[in-house]
Formats: sequence, C-alpha cells, structure tokens
Amino acid sequence: MSEAALQQRETQQHWAEPGSRHDRVVKLLKIGLPSAVGVIAAVLLMAPLTKKAEVSFILDKNEVESAPERMRIESARYTGKDDKGQPFVVQAQRAIQQTSDQPIVMIQGMLARLGLQTGTATIRADRGRYNLDDQRVNIIGPVRVSGPEGEQLVTQNVTVDLRNRTVSGGAGTGGSDAGDVQAGGVSGDARSEQLALSGGVSGRIKLGQFTAGRVRADLGTRTIVLDGGARLKIEQSAVR
Repeated sequence: MSEAALQQRETQQHWAEPGSRHDRVVKLLKIGLPSAVGVIAAVLLMAPLTKKAEVSFILDKNEVESAPERMRIESARYTGKDDKGQPFVVQAQRAIQQTSDQPIVMIQGMLARLGLQTGTATIRADRGRYNLDDQRVNIIGPVRVSGPEGEQLVTQNVTVDLRNRTVSGGAGTGGSDAGDVQAGGVSGDARSEQLALSGGVSGRIKLGQFTAGRVRADLGTRTIVLDGGARLKIEQSAVR
C-alpha cells in the first residue's frame, strides 16, 4: 500500500472516531443551516395573529383611517413573547380586509425582530395574505432572514399554518461564516421543533462540499440527519 493510501486510510479512521472531525462536521452543519432560524422565525412572525395572552397590540397612529374597506390598519406594531419567553416585535405597514364576505387580510411591509438566546434575528417580507377562516398566512415573494451571528437566509412563498404551527416554503439559500446551503424547499414544525430541507440540498462547509436529497434537523436535540444519497467531499487542506 502506498504512502498516500496509508495516509488516506488513517484520515478516514480518525474521521470516524468519537469527538473527531465527524462531530465537528455535524456542528458546522447545524451552524451552517440558518434555515432553522428562518422556519421558527416565520412562525413567530405571525404569532400576534393567534391572539395569545402574551401578545400586546399597539397602533403607532392613534386612529384607524376611515375607508370603504371593512378593516384597514396603518402602521401596526405588535410586541410580545414566544413560548420560551423570548421577546419579539412585529411591524406591518398596512393590513386591509376588503369585505366581510372575503375572510382575507392583505398585509404589506412586514418586519420582525426576535430576541433569541444568541442575539436578535430580523425577518423582512414585502406582502402576505392572512385567511381568517383557516388561519393560514401566505407570504408572497421573498422572505429575508438575518441571524444574530451573521447568518443570512433568503427563501420565498412561505405558508404559515397558525393552528398547527407549521411552515413550508419554496427554494432557499442561506449562509454564515461556517458555510452555505441551498435547498429546493423548506418545512418546519414549531411544536416538535423539526426542520426539513428537501428538493435536493447542497452546500459547503469548511471541510468541503456536501449534497443530500433531504436534510432533517431536530432543533430540540440539536441533531441533523442527511438522507437520500448523502455525500461529503472532504478537501484535504481542510483536515490538516
């Protein structure tokens, strides 16, 4: 066996040992998947509409404009705490329900700031549709998330189910100092703290590039599983 082959074999053995670079890869993947921030943040973005006791409602203007619409709110601001006691502030430039026959509230100019354990996360979205009957919010167009440690996520066409506290979205890209990730779709469950990236997932971390058909993350236990032809291409310069 050549010296190069022996070196590669030794590297693979060390890779599999507990506490080795394998564990570091899992940690880096966790950090490098800022979509986790986006999924939970998307649920919290619409939390004020669930009318929980922890939420207060403030109008920046002390009056609601007279208008032909059934409901029209300008410059609304929501403050409250999530289930973990973490504070959030949500602002909407405008919310309009045209008629009582159509249980749809059009929301424009959404901005949320969420106080997480590691700092403040910010979410921005241009517009959305809130269905009062089925308690679903369809965020139309791009959703941009900035995490407290420099994480960035851009996804689009997100659907938030307020009853079941689930989120699903279209293709997304995210990145941080640890790496970047791309996925064809994002879904999450706030109750079980489960996150899934699907539709072909690829990305880069400090150790190299990875691909998988699907990535499942348990945010409670902080574990990540790569399914469907998962591959990791290690760059030799990164393991030295």
